[in-house]
Amino acid sequence: MKDLLNTILLIIAVVDPLGSIPVYLEATKNFDKKHKRKIAINASIIAFLVLLFFIVVGQIILEGMDITLEAFQISGGVILFLFALTMIFGEGKPESEKHLIKDYKNVTIFPVAVPSIASPGAIMAVVLLTDNHIYTLTQQLTTTLMLLLVIVISCILLLASNFIQKRIGEAGIIVISKVMGLILASYAAQSILSGIKEFF
Repeated sequence: MKDLLNTILLIIAVVDPLGSIPVYLEATKNFDKKHKRKIAINASIIAFLVLLFFIVVGQIILEGMDITLEAFQISGGVILFLFALTMIFGEGKPESEKHLIKDYKNVTIFPVAVPSIASPGAIMAVVLLTDNHIYTLTQQLTTTLMLLLVIVISCILLLASNFIQKRIGEAGIIVISKVMGLILASYAAQSILSGIKEFF
């Protein structure tokens, strides 16, 4: 039960569903309600498929490159830690990803699906959480289902984004995003320490 809680907290931290709301609102400001709803649903589906691809293929790519488990744990931990630092000390996920919007007509894939929902940190995290050398097939399937649950929650939050932003404001969303960054930093540090311990 504790492991399941840790896993879902990590997935929530890296996907950061609330942090995607300001990005989504900015990206869809020129669309009517019907198109906004369509963008939220399609972006969530695309984000899940992108992350599922890395769950299935990520391990194969790493093994094909002869990367050891320890090296992957350390490098993955470092990348996640750096990603967490940008969440904590940077201008925040919502603001940084708003700047990526150049074409307001085609925002479903970029930046709403990638990198707002399926962020580089989320991609690295799902590969780490479904490592064949550490986790059984049942555990990997459970992680995939938890990822799907978080994506569904993200989609629901996007659909209710106007209401949520009015309630807690963009400042509140940024604060929550920074707390998610702290959780992610803790997991990243643990991954680095585990990799070093196994290596020596």
